[in-house]
Amino acid sequence: MAQTHSLERLVQALKRLPGVGVKSAQRMAFHLLQHDREGALHLAQALQHACATVRHCSWCHTFTENEVCPTCLDTRRDRSQLCVVETPADQDAMERTGAYKGLYFVLMGKLSPLDGVGPRDIGLQKFFDRIETLIDGQREVREVILATNFTAEGETTAHVIAQALKSRGVNVTRLARGVPVGSELEYVDLGTIAHALVDRR
Repeated sequence: MAQTHSLERLVQALKRLPGVGVKSAQRMAFHLLQHDREGALHLAQALQHACATVRHCSWCHTFTENEVCPTCLDTRRDRSQLCVVETPADQDAMERTGAYKGLYFVLMGKLSPLDGVGPRDIGLQKFFDRIETLIDGQREVREVILATNFTAEGETTAHVIAQALKSRGVNVTRLARGVPVGSELEYVDLGTIAHALVDRR
């Protein structure tokens, strides 16, 4: 079936979503137009509103509707801990665990020289400036928790940050890697088992 110009534009727009190919985009477009036009309009309005109102926090770079996000303003958070993550989605995952009560710095990416992504592109200078912030003559941040992903680029980013902080008197820790809860060893990949052995406690 030949697609109209408007339908093709919708399919191409949906294809921009991660993991969505032509077939999936077509299914979504046909479903919205045939079965849920109200939902389609609601989605369009929500996207437009989010694009107009959501910005980056001036302190940590996560998404917020205000100059500074609620997490950074929360006086109950441990301001001596700063957890470094790659994206707002990673920060959200950390928050959902309920296990971390410190602050964050969102890099908005990871170092990837092959793709032309360097320290300036992910805001490393702003991060280092944040580390040097003094409160009553004392450095506010005393521990940096590196929570970048365990990919080659994520590991490189963590290594660069750790090396840069060596001479600054800041305690640097890295998320531990290990066997997932509820898994059986025979089905866990060998790299994960090896890291679990090294990071055992």
